[in-house]
Amino acid sequence: MLRKILHNPQAVVGLILILLLCLMAVFAPVIAPHRPDAIHGAARFTPASFSYPLGGDQLGRCEFSRLVYGARLSLGISVPTVGILVILGMLIGCACAYFGGLVDRVFTVICDIFIAFPSLVIAVSLIGVLGNGIKVVLLSVLVSLWAWYVRIARTYCKTEAAKDYILSARIAGASDLNVVFRHLIPNVLPQFLVYACTGIASVIILISGFSFLGIGFPAGTAEWGAMMNEARTHLYSHPMLIIWPGIFVFAAAAGFTLFGEALRDILTPEDITI
Repeated sequence: MLRKILHNPQAVVGLILILLLCLMAVFAPVIAPHRPDAIHGAARFTPASFSYPLGGDQLGRCEFSRLVYGARLSLGISVPTVGILVILGMLIGCACAYFGGLVDRVFTVICDIFIAFPSLVIAVSLIGVLGNGIKVVLLSVLVSLWAWYVRIARTYCKTEAAKDYILSARIAGASDLNVVFRHLIPNVLPQFLVYACTGIASVIILISGFSFLGIGFPAGTAEWGAMMNEARTHLYSHPMLIIWPGIFVFAAAAGFTLFGEALRDILTPEDITI
Protein backbone atom coordinates (compact mmCIF):
# COMPACT_ATOMS: atom_id res chain seq x y z
CA MET A 1 0.00 0.00 0.00
CA LEU A 2 2.74 2.46 1.00
CA ARG A 3 4.73 1.54 -2.12
CA LYS A 4 1.73 2.30 -4.34
CA ILE A 5 1.27 5.69 -2.67
CA LEU A 6 4.96 6.60 -3.04
CA HIS A 7 4.92 5.59 -6.71
CA ASN A 8 1.88 7.76 -7.43
CA PRO A 9 2.98 11.36 -8.19
CA GLN A 10 -0.45 12.78 -7.38
CA ALA A 11 -0.51 11.04 -4.01
CA VAL A 12 3.02 12.22 -3.21
CA VAL A 13 2.19 15.86 -3.99
CA GLY A 14 -0.98 15.71 -1.92
CA LEU A 15 0.80 13.98 0.96
CA ILE A 16 3.59 16.58 0.94
CA LEU A 17 1.07 19.44 1.16
CA ILE A 18 -0.79 17.68 4.00
CA LEU A 19 2.41 16.98 5.94
CA LEU A 20 3.64 20.57 5.54
CA LEU A 21 0.35 21.94 6.87
CA CYS A 22 0.30 19.44 9.75
CA LEU A 23 3.90 20.30 10.71
CA MET A 24 3.01 23.99 10.50
CA ALA A 25 0.06 23.48 12.84
CA VAL A 26 2.00 21.36 15.34
CA PHE A 27 5.09 23.59 15.47
CA ALA A 28 3.28 26.93 15.13
CA PRO A 29 4.83 28.41 18.32
CA VAL A 30 8.29 27.61 16.95
CA ILE A 31 7.71 28.72 13.36
CA ALA A 32 5.73 31.91 14.00
CA PRO A 33 7.93 34.92 14.88
CA HIS A 34 5.09 36.62 16.78
CA ARG A 35 1.92 35.77 18.63
CA PRO A 36 -1.06 35.77 16.22
CA ASP A 37 -2.93 38.39 18.26
CA ALA A 38 0.04 40.65 19.04
CA ILE A 39 -0.65 44.18 17.77
CA HIS A 40 2.24 46.50 16.88
CA GLY A 41 1.10 49.89 15.68
CA ALA A 42 4.39 50.60 13.92
CA ALA A 43 4.04 47.40 11.87
CA ARG A 44 0.71 48.40 10.31
CA PHE A 45 0.88 47.49 6.60
CA THR A 46 4.62 47.06 6.92
CA PRO A 47 6.27 45.33 3.92
CA ALA A 48 7.85 41.89 4.17
CA SER A 49 10.98 41.77 6.29
CA PHE A 50 12.97 39.31 8.40
CA SER A 51 10.82 40.06 11.45
CA TYR A 52 7.60 40.11 9.43
CA PRO A 53 8.10 37.54 6.58
CA LEU A 54 4.80 38.42 4.89
CA GLY A 55 4.42 41.93 6.29
CA GLY A 56 1.90 43.29 8.76
CA ASP A 57 -1.87 43.50 8.47
CA GLN A 58 -4.23 46.42 9.00
CA LEU A 59 -3.74 46.29 12.79
CA GLY A 60 0.01 45.67 12.77
CA ARG A 61 -0.24 41.93 13.40
CA CYS A 62 2.22 39.56 11.75
CA GLU A 63 0.51 38.11 8.67
CA PHE A 64 2.78 35.06 8.54
CA SER A 65 2.21 34.22 12.22
CA ARG A 66 -1.55 34.42 11.80
CA LEU A 67 -1.42 32.16 8.74
CA VAL A 68 0.66 29.60 10.63
CA TYR A 69 -1.68 29.58 13.62
CA GLY A 70 -4.63 29.51 11.24
CA ALA A 71 -3.52 26.03 10.17
CA ARG A 72 -4.15 24.85 13.73
CA LEU A 73 -7.72 26.07 13.69
CA SER A 74 -8.60 24.89 10.18
CA LEU A 75 -7.10 21.42 10.54
CA GLY A 76 -8.07 21.16 14.20
CA ILE A 77 -11.74 21.55 13.28
CA SER A 78 -11.95 19.86 9.88
CA VAL A 79 -10.10 16.60 10.65
CA PRO A 80 -12.00 15.71 13.89
CA THR A 81 -15.27 16.78 12.25
CA VAL A 82 -14.75 14.44 9.30
CA GLY A 83 -13.72 11.70 11.75
CA ILE A 84 -17.05 12.05 13.55
CA LEU A 85 -18.88 12.11 10.22
CA VAL A 86 -17.12 8.91 9.12
CA ILE A 87 -18.15 7.10 12.31
CA LEU A 88 -21.76 8.29 12.05
CA GLY A 89 -21.90 7.53 8.34
CA MET A 90 -20.50 4.03 8.68
CA LEU A 91 -22.67 3.02 11.64
CA ILE A 92 -25.96 4.44 10.36
CA GLY A 93 -25.31 3.72 6.67
CA CYS A 94 -24.28 0.09 7.22
CA ALA A 95 -27.19 -0.53 9.57
CA CYS A 96 -29.66 0.87 7.03
CA ALA A 97 -28.14 -1.06 4.12
CA TYR A 98 -27.85 -4.37 5.96
CA PHE A 99 -31.15 -4.49 7.83
CA GLY A 100 -33.24 -2.52 5.30
CA GLY A 101 -36.98 -2.32 5.93
CA LEU A 102 -38.58 0.54 7.84
CA VAL A 103 -35.31 1.76 9.38
CA ASP A 104 -33.78 2.17 5.93
CA ARG A 105 -36.80 4.03 4.55
CA VAL A 106 -37.02 6.37 7.54
CA PHE A 107 -33.34 7.34 7.44
CA THR A 108 -33.50 7.77 3.67
CA VAL A 109 -36.31 10.30 4.05
CA ILE A 110 -34.49 12.11 6.89
CA CYS A 111 -31.29 12.30 4.82
CA ASP A 112 -33.23 13.70 1.86
CA ILE A 113 -34.65 16.43 4.10
CA PHE A 114 -31.24 17.48 5.44
CA ILE A 115 -29.60 17.33 2.01
CA ALA A 116 -32.30 19.65 0.65
CA PHE A 117 -31.08 22.50 2.91
CA PRO A 118 -27.87 24.35 1.93
CA SER A 119 -25.09 24.22 4.52
CA LEU A 120 -25.09 28.00 4.84
CA VAL A 121 -28.78 28.09 5.80
CA ILE A 122 -28.23 25.49 8.53
CA ALA A 123 -25.14 27.31 9.84
CA VAL A 124 -26.88 30.69 9.94
CA SER A 125 -29.87 29.15 11.75
CA LEU A 126 -27.76 27.46 14.42
CA ILE A 127 -25.48 30.45 14.93
CA GLY A 128 -28.54 32.71 15.20
CA VAL A 129 -29.85 30.52 18.03
CA LEU A 130 -26.63 29.45 19.79
CA GLY A 131 -24.31 32.37 19.01
CA ASN A 132 -20.77 32.48 17.63
CA GLY A 133 -17.98 30.12 18.63
CA ILE A 134 -15.91 27.15 17.51
CA LYS A 135 -18.37 24.66 19.02
CA VAL A 136 -21.24 26.18 17.06
CA VAL A 137 -19.22 26.03 13.82
CA LEU A 138 -18.42 22.38 14.51
CA LEU A 139 -22.07 21.61 15.21
CA SER A 140 -23.14 23.45 12.07
CA VAL A 141 -20.80 21.42 9.88
CA LEU A 142 -21.92 18.16 11.49
CA VAL A 143 -25.61 18.93 11.06
CA SER A 144 -25.22 20.08 7.48
CA LEU A 145 -23.01 17.19 6.26
CA TRP A 146 -23.97 14.07 8.25
CA ALA A 147 -26.73 13.09 5.80
CA TRP A 148 -24.28 13.08 2.87
CA TYR A 149 -21.93 10.70 4.68
CA VAL A 150 -24.78 8.39 5.68
CA ARG A 151 -26.03 8.34 2.08
CA ILE A 152 -22.58 7.52 0.66
CA ALA A 153 -21.91 4.84 3.30
CA ARG A 154 -25.33 3.30 2.66
CA THR A 155 -24.58 3.11 -1.08
CA TYR A 156 -21.24 1.38 -0.50
CA CYS A 157 -22.70 -1.01 2.08
CA LYS A 158 -25.71 -1.82 -0.11
CA THR A 159 -23.39 -2.95 -2.89
CA GLU A 160 -21.13 -4.90 -0.53
CA ALA A 161 -24.01 -6.58 1.35
CA ALA A 162 -25.23 -8.17 -1.89
CA LYS A 163 -21.96 -10.07 -2.42
CA ASP A 164 -21.59 -13.81 -1.89
CA TYR A 165 -19.18 -13.66 1.05
CA ILE A 166 -21.81 -11.86 3.16
CA LEU A 167 -24.37 -14.55 2.32
CA SER A 168 -21.79 -17.24 3.14
CA ALA A 169 -21.10 -15.66 6.52
CA ARG A 170 -24.80 -15.59 7.36
CA ILE A 171 -25.26 -19.22 6.25
CA ALA A 172 -22.28 -20.18 8.42
CA GLY A 173 -24.20 -18.87 11.43
CA ALA A 174 -22.52 -15.51 11.98
CA SER A 175 -24.65 -13.04 13.90
CA ASP A 176 -25.79 -9.77 12.35
CA LEU A 177 -23.38 -7.74 14.48
CA ASN A 178 -20.55 -10.08 13.53
CA VAL A 179 -21.32 -9.72 9.83
CA VAL A 180 -21.55 -5.93 10.03
CA PHE A 181 -18.47 -5.27 12.17
CA ARG A 182 -16.16 -8.08 11.00
CA HIS A 183 -17.06 -8.37 7.33
CA LEU A 184 -19.10 -5.45 6.01
CA ILE A 185 -17.46 -2.40 7.60
CA PRO A 186 -13.80 -3.54 7.12
CA ASN A 187 -14.40 -4.03 3.39
CA VAL A 188 -16.34 -0.79 2.90
CA LEU A 189 -14.09 1.42 5.03
CA PRO A 190 -11.17 1.72 2.54
CA GLN A 191 -13.52 3.02 -0.17
CA PHE A 192 -15.25 5.33 2.31
CA LEU A 193 -11.96 6.78 3.55
CA VAL A 194 -11.32 8.07 0.03
CA TYR A 195 -14.54 10.08 0.22
CA ALA A 196 -13.63 11.20 3.75
CA CYS A 197 -10.19 12.43 2.64
CA THR A 198 -11.67 14.64 -0.05
CA GLY A 199 -14.36 15.59 2.47
CA ILE A 200 -11.71 17.24 4.67
CA ALA A 201 -11.00 19.62 1.80
CA SER A 202 -14.72 20.41 1.57
CA VAL A 203 -14.96 21.10 5.30
CA ILE A 204 -11.91 23.40 5.20
CA ILE A 205 -13.51 25.41 2.39
CA LEU A 206 -16.87 25.39 4.19
CA ILE A 207 -15.40 26.67 7.46
CA SER A 208 -13.39 29.32 5.64
CA GLY A 209 -16.54 30.35 3.79
CA PHE A 210 -18.42 30.74 7.07
CA SER A 211 -15.60 32.85 8.47
CA PHE A 212 -15.37 34.98 5.33
CA LEU A 213 -19.07 35.83 5.75
CA GLY A 214 -18.45 36.75 9.39
CA ILE A 215 -20.24 33.68 10.75
CA GLY A 216 -19.01 31.54 13.60
CA PHE A 217 -15.68 32.93 14.81
CA PRO A 218 -15.18 36.01 16.99
CA ALA A 219 -13.55 39.03 15.36
CA GLY A 220 -9.76 38.87 15.29
CA THR A 221 -9.55 35.06 15.23
CA ALA A 222 -6.45 33.78 13.43
CA GLU A 223 -8.34 31.68 10.89
CA TRP A 224 -7.86 31.84 7.14
CA GLY A 225 -11.45 32.70 6.23
CA ALA A 226 -11.70 35.25 9.04
CA MET A 227 -8.45 36.85 7.85
CA MET A 228 -9.89 37.18 4.35
CA ASN A 229 -13.01 38.76 5.80
CA GLU A 230 -10.99 41.36 7.72
CA ALA A 231 -8.77 42.11 4.73
CA ARG A 232 -11.50 42.58 2.12
CA THR A 233 -11.89 46.26 3.00
CA HIS A 234 -8.24 46.72 1.94
CA LEU A 235 -8.52 44.63 -1.21
CA TYR A 236 -7.39 47.38 -3.60
CA SER A 237 -4.74 49.01 -1.44
CA HIS A 238 -3.18 45.84 0.04
CA PRO A 239 -4.45 42.83 -1.96
CA MET A 240 -1.87 40.39 -0.54
CA LEU A 241 -3.64 40.45 2.83
CA ILE A 242 -6.54 38.58 1.24
CA ILE A 243 -4.48 36.62 -1.29
CA TRP A 244 -2.21 34.89 1.25
CA PRO A 245 -5.06 33.29 3.27
CA GLY A 246 -6.68 32.27 -0.01
CA ILE A 247 -3.47 30.54 -1.06
CA PHE A 248 -3.36 28.61 2.22
CA VAL A 249 -7.00 27.54 1.86
CA PHE A 250 -6.28 26.45 -1.71
CA ALA A 251 -3.15 24.52 -0.66
CA ALA A 252 -4.98 22.68 2.13
CA ALA A 253 -7.95 21.80 -0.07
CA ALA A 254 -5.68 20.77 -2.95
CA GLY A 255 -3.55 18.55 -0.72
CA PHE A 256 -6.44 16.53 0.66
CA THR A 257 -8.22 16.40 -2.71
CA LEU A 258 -5.13 15.21 -4.59
CA PHE A 259 -4.36 12.57 -1.97
CA GLY A 260 -7.98 11.41 -1.83
CA GLU A 261 -8.28 11.13 -5.60
CA ALA A 262 -5.00 9.21 -5.74
CA LEU A 263 -6.25 6.82 -3.06
CA ARG A 264 -9.36 6.21 -5.14
CA ASP A 265 -7.16 5.16 -8.06
CA ILE A 266 -5.03 2.95 -5.80
CA LEU A 267 -7.90 1.32 -3.91
CA THR A 268 -9.76 0.05 -6.94
CA PRO A 269 -12.16 -2.86 -6.33
CA GLU A 270 -9.74 -5.39 -7.75
CA ASP A 271 -7.04 -4.26 -5.31
CA ILE A 272 -9.26 -4.62 -2.23
CA THR A 273 -9.05 -7.99 -0.56
CA ILE A 274 -12.49 -9.36 0.26
